[in-house]
Amino acid sequence: METVIAKAQAHYSFFEGVERNFDKASKYTRFESGILEQIKACNSVYRMKFPVRIGDNIEVIEAYRVQHSHHKLPCKGGIRYSMDVNQDEVMALASLMTYKCAIVNVPFGGAKGGIKINPKKYTTFELEKITRRYASELVKKNFIGPGVDVPAPDYGTGGREMSWIVDTYASLKPGEVDAQACVTGKPVSQGGVRGRTEATGLGVYYGIRELCNVAEDMQKLGLTPGIEGKKVIIQGLGNVGYHAAKFFFDNGAKIVGLSEYEGGIYDEKGLDIYKVVDHRKNTGSILNYPGATNFTNGADTMEQPCDILIPAALENVINGSNAARIQAKIIGEAANGPLTPDADEILGAKGVVIVPDMYLNAGGVTVSYFEWLKNLSHVRFGRMDKRFSENQYGTILHAVEGLTGKRVTDTERTLLLHGPDEVDLVYSGLEDTMIGSYHEIREAMLSLPGVDMRTAAFTVAINKVGMAYEELGIFP
Repeated sequence: METVIAKAQAHYSFFEGVERNFDKASKYTRFESGILEQIKACNSVYRMKFPVRIGDNIEVIEAYRVQHSHHKLPCKGGIRYSMDVNQDEVMALASLMTYKCAIVNVPFGGAKGGIKINPKKYTTFELEKITRRYASELVKKNFIGPGVDVPAPDYGTGGREMSWIVDTYASLKPGEVDAQACVTGKPVSQGGVRGRTEATGLGVYYGIRELCNVAEDMQKLGLTPGIEGKKVIIQGLGNVGYHAAKFFFDNGAKIVGLSEYEGGIYDEKGLDIYKVVDHRKNTGSILNYPGATNFTNGADTMEQPCDILIPAALENVINGSNAARIQAKIIGEAANGPLTPDADEILGAKGVVIVPDMYLNAGGVTVSYFEWLKNLSHVRFGRMDKRFSENQYGTILHAVEGLTGKRVTDTERTLLLHGPDEVDLVYSGLEDTMIGSYHEIREAMLSLPGVDMRTAAFTVAINKVGMAYEELGIFP
């Protein structure tokens, strides 16, 4: 253990960390070095600077859009607004998107974008000007479009920003019937899909639930199968963290710790996620929640006893300096890159199961795919078959009641006759995707003795991308 910790002092970039994981997995694939180098490389990197008038002054804004892979089109990836945005980070996130899409069988190449700003510093009007200018720059260079590159929300952005982008794109591409499909994560009124907001957090829940349902794997960790009763700590209460916490709590898990930028709280008896959120609304902080222990440094919360730890904020929060103190038996990477490769080694040596980000937080891109399909088809999911299904269920129920002479209750009747709404179909598609992809990764892990889940996931992704390149005939 000391040797592993000593190695942790080396510093490397986020993108170098992704490449390191890629190289670790690539030796388990059959592809020659040239194909592997092509898969690993970022195909297109667009770094831009543009002026925007803010108040009485003109600010020069730095922004990026990276298309990592064109083995499938369009490319897909979010846009984040943060002062931490830089080329290395955007390249790393774009490459992870390629592998993420491959793992969950979403036919996109990976991309990512970012604007180096602090969104809290600007008014809504100023943010709109920055966003629309960024979108127009992407249009100029053909870095956005339904069949080219489809952005989505990420850290610091949401449906509002996506609405500005789609409106800008449509105004610059008059008559393009599929303009709404140029971005995903839009409000439902602007062509968004129901279920997109909670998709990543729900996907995190589905993925961890599937792991916990495998009795053999739980026995190795000294845990009982199932989610119910598992002690969970969640770092980050943004969109992903909140919804992950909500679904775990609603399904019987015990939320024992929560952390945010102002600090963290811990209570081994369990926290009511809804009451914590209300407490934060009333006081401006999760700290001083009744019955909970406060941590002024939110990162300390992650080191408390639990079964499952969900880092759901930014990258590199678990690294060589704190990994040895983590007490969780399962770590689910809801954020992008929350563990450094050194942390992987330290925790792996302790027998901790790490469910990698490139699989676990793929719920967002999966449901974005559904939204993209909805925009291209120009019809809401469920519109064509909801009433037909309800009528068919009614006919079957009527026949059963006639044969048995028994009538169901009104509550049972409502449940039995319910035809699928759009959100039902989205949840169903996401659940099926996360379950199927988990077992695909697990089978790869079992077939490669001694390989962890991250390496298995990379191996699965590399194989899929490599096969796509071969089928395209790019390498004669």
